[in-house]
Amino acid sequence: MKVLVTGGAGFIASNLVDDLISQGHDVVIIDNLTTGKEENINSKATFYKEDIGNTEGLEKIFAEEKPDIVNHHAAQVDLRRSVGDPLYDAQVNIIGSLNLINISSKHNVKRFIYASTGGAVYGEPEYLPVDEKHIVDPQSQYGVSKHTVEHYLFVFRQTHNLSYTVLRYPNVYGPRQDPHGEAGVVAIFTEQMLDGKQSTVFGDGTKTRDYVYVGDLVNANMSAMFNETDMSGEIYNLGWGKEIKDIEVFEAVRDALGLSVEPLFDEKRPGEIDRICLTNTKAAKGLDWSPQVEFQEGIRLTTEFYKERRTQLS
Repeated sequence: MKVLVTGGAGFIASNLVDDLISQGHDVVIIDNLTTGKEENINSKATFYKEDIGNTEGLEKIFAEEKPDIVNHHAAQVDLRRSVGDPLYDAQVNIIGSLNLINISSKHNVKRFIYASTGGAVYGEPEYLPVDEKHIVDPQSQYGVSKHTVEHYLFVFRQTHNLSYTVLRYPNVYGPRQDPHGEAGVVAIFTEQMLDGKQSTVFGDGTKTRDYVYVGDLVNANMSAMFNETDMSGEIYNLGWGKEIKDIEVFEAVRDALGLSVEPLFDEKRPGEIDRICLTNTKAAKGLDWSPQVEFQEGIRLTTEFYKERRTQLS
C-alpha cells in the first residue's frame, strides 16, 4: 500500500511513518516544516516540503504518487494560538484540510484517516469517561476548527463516496514531542527540569487529561488504515478512560528524572476545560484497540529519550 501522511515530520505522524515503513508500506510525507523537523523524516519515505493549503502543489503530488490511503495529521495544534489568532487556525485546520479532502476525493483515495481531538471537541464534559455519543460543544477555536473538518468528511462521504475514519485523540506524549511548543506538557516539563528551570502548572494542578503514549496511537492508526472491516464514517475516541491531574504529570516526570523540585503555579489559560478522559469501548470493538503502555512506563520511556538525545548532542 502507498500511504500519504501529512505532518509526517511532526511528533505523532513521524512515529507512524516509521511503523508504516517497518511493515513494508510505501510512504509519502507532506510537511511544510513549520513545526515538523527534518530530523524526524524517515530516509526511506518520499518527502515533499509542501503546505496542505497549496492546491496546485497537492494536485501535482497526488498525480505523481497516486496514494491508496491518506493519513491526515498536519494541523495547527496550539490552543492558545487558536484563541489569539483564530483566522490562522481556521486557515490551516479547516481550509487546508478541506483542500486535502477535496483532492483526495478527486484522486479516488481508498481511505482517509483524520486525526481529530477528543480533548477539545466535547467541551466541559457532562459525564466521564466521554464516549462518542457525548454532545460536541467545543469551547476553543481549536476545538471548533478540528470538529468542522469532521462535518466536511461526512458530506464528502455522501456526495463523493469518500471513505473516512475519524480518530479523536487524548493528550498524546512520547519521543519527539516538541518541548518548545505550547502543547506537550510531558516534553515541556522534561526539558525544563533537565535545564534546571522551574516548570509552571497552569491552574491549581487539579485540571485533568487522559494521557496515551504515542506508540499506542500509532497502533490505532494502523488498525484504522488496514483493518478489513468497513469503518467508513466511523468516529473513535482513543483514551484510557482515566483522568490524570496536571500535578501528577509534573510529579511523574520529576520522579522519573530523580529530581527534587516544585512547580510554579499560574492562572488557568483561556479555552482550556477542567476535566476530560475518553473511553475506548468503541475503539476496542471496531479497531480491536486499547492502550497498552501504562502512564508511569510511558513517562520513563519519554524521559529516557530526552536524556539520551542530550547525550548524543553533547
